[in-house]
Amino acid sequence: MTDKRAKKYNKIKLWFSIGEGIASFIMIFLFVISGLSLQLEKFLYSFLQNEYLVFIAFVIVAGITASGLFFPINYYTGFVLEHKYNLSNQTFIKWLREDLKEVLVGGVIGVPLLLLFYFVLIKFEALWWLPFAIILFLFSVVLAQILPVLILPLFYKITPVENEDLKERILKLSADAGLKVENVFRFDMSKNTKKANAAFTGLGKTKRILLGDTLLDNYDNDEIETVIAHELGHYKRKHIIKNILIGTASSFLTLFIIAYLYGISINWFRFNTITQIAAIPLISLWAMLIGIIQTPLSNMLSRKFEYEADEYAVKTTNKKNSFISTLEKLNEQNLGDKEPHPFTEWFFYSHPSIKKRIAAIEKTAAKPIS
Repeated sequence: MTDKRAKKYNKIKLWFSIGEGIASFIMIFLFVISGLSLQLEKFLYSFLQNEYLVFIAFVIVAGITASGLFFPINYYTGFVLEHKYNLSNQTFIKWLREDLKEVLVGGVIGVPLLLLFYFVLIKFEALWWLPFAIILFLFSVVLAQILPVLILPLFYKITPVENEDLKERILKLSADAGLKVENVFRFDMSKNTKKANAAFTGLGKTKRILLGDTLLDNYDNDEIETVIAHELGHYKRKHIIKNILIGTASSFLTLFIIAYLYGISINWFRFNTITQIAAIPLISLWAMLIGIIQTPLSNMLSRKFEYEADEYAVKTTNKKNSFISTLEKLNEQNLGDKEPHPFTEWFFYSHPSIKKRIAAIEKTAAKPIS
């Protein structure tokens, strides 16, 4: 019964996600082809003289309109569905408040980035993609550093883990992996959801190991130790550095392709220049189409990294049974699909299915230690 519920839950989430993506593309396309984007630009210029203010106002108006149109879908998938499957701890007001908080924080971060984008678009024109790619790289590094110390505390109460035995185990695992960690932290994940998770966040001095209270309260020390060993496996196998390098190269290439396609498609929609504000939604359309190609490729790499981190966890803790037990319990608690359709897993899953992960773990444990 649990498997059937999990399959149905994941199928609903997947189809709504696909539907929302298709609807977003169609909506942006119609916004441009119908002339509405041009009308909005002209309307904003009628009372705003500064082109940067017009650009930001254009984005805000379009964003608010899109949010209003998609609110019923987001309400169903983010609130109704999570309650239907007994995964949420939020009241409607709390759900709305968290969403609003995300929008506000996103605005504080996003508006300066948007202004920089428009600046380089005007300044460098056809070569805008190069300085913007550099800006995105620097921005991602800064964001990774401030995320655990400035942004996450806005959403969660973060406190040091009090379980001394667990803390000592984690600190030893970290030291063995060559990672210096000052402390291990707990965050109140349960205020929003019944799901459980752990994370390794930050860069440099802001590196943090974060454990959800839903994990700490429902799993024993051996089980949590294997989860942390998995996360440290990503660090030890240099997945973080590899992701940064691959992500940076991908970002440069993607922006170059988008800039090229954007430049040649301007005339198709009868715009004058690439700096025309009404034309800029075309960038989103090209980004979405390129994303369809990138998604399965990035997920294939991610799944490879997950297998390697699992292998590291098994070899360093020598607690295969605890790790398998943890994965099965997490899958059940988070209502994951144990055996999704092969195409669904290949295209959409950043992690291998639990069935495949357990099979790989059994195989790893059976190998003689070299």
